[in-house]
Amino acid sequence: MRIDVLTIFPAMVDRFASESLLGRARRAGLLDLRVHDLRDVTTDVHRTVDDTPSGAAPGWCSSPSRSSPPSRRCSPSTAAPARSRGRRFDQALARELAGSDGFSLLCGRYEGVDERVRRHLCDGEVSIGDVVLAGGEVAAMVVLEAVGRLVPGVMGNAASGEDESFSDGLLEYPQYTKPADFRGFTVPEVLRSGDHARIARWRQAQSLRRTLAERPDLVEARGGLTAGEQALLDEVPPDP
Repeated sequence: MRIDVLTIFPAMVDRFASESLLGRARRAGLLDLRVHDLRDVTTDVHRTVDDTPSGAAPGWCSSPSRSSPPSRRCSPSTAAPARSRGRRFDQALARELAGSDGFSLLCGRYEGVDERVRRHLCDGEVSIGDVVLAGGEVAAMVVLEAVGRLVPGVMGNAASGEDESFSDGLLEYPQYTKPADFRGFTVPEVLRSGDHARIARWRQAQSLRRTLAERPDLVEARGGLTAGEQALLDEVPPDP
């Protein structure tokens, strides 16, 4: 998969994408991630990429005449805005992008990109949440991390990506590791039982409980609890 990122801070994005899973995937040839510096195609001595917004609005905005050459060359499909606009980025969208041949991300800065770039050179915008950032680089890195790990071969064990939060519309169950006793807090007995069927039911019940407590909207989106899920909650005690 090829992903192009257009930014005025290429080192920030490139360094992030050179570590951990993304870095290994790039070195293995699973991800062809190319980071482009918008300033490389500027025409003035100061390598300027922005200007004051029209209409005497405050702040700075990426200029179409200064940022459009790389945008046209890379045909960005998505803008990663600094402001909260665009389609909400979630696991469903991550899977959608991971299943494509590739895409580009144009990182907005300050007040964002000129509307003509957003409207005519991008297929859409992505928002990572109702927050305001100084630039789209952090948003782009979230997209890279979430999408990159779903590309076949990147995670090594494909099952690791299936048994996680949002994989079935629920939050993930609690995780424990060694030692079995940490400062008097113990790993639940069921996880040490070796009974895989019982463990699977415990995990499903805790996943339901956690989602009901922290993200009830996700349960509502699934149509509420089924009779079987309610019976499971009645049967399996909460995580102590």
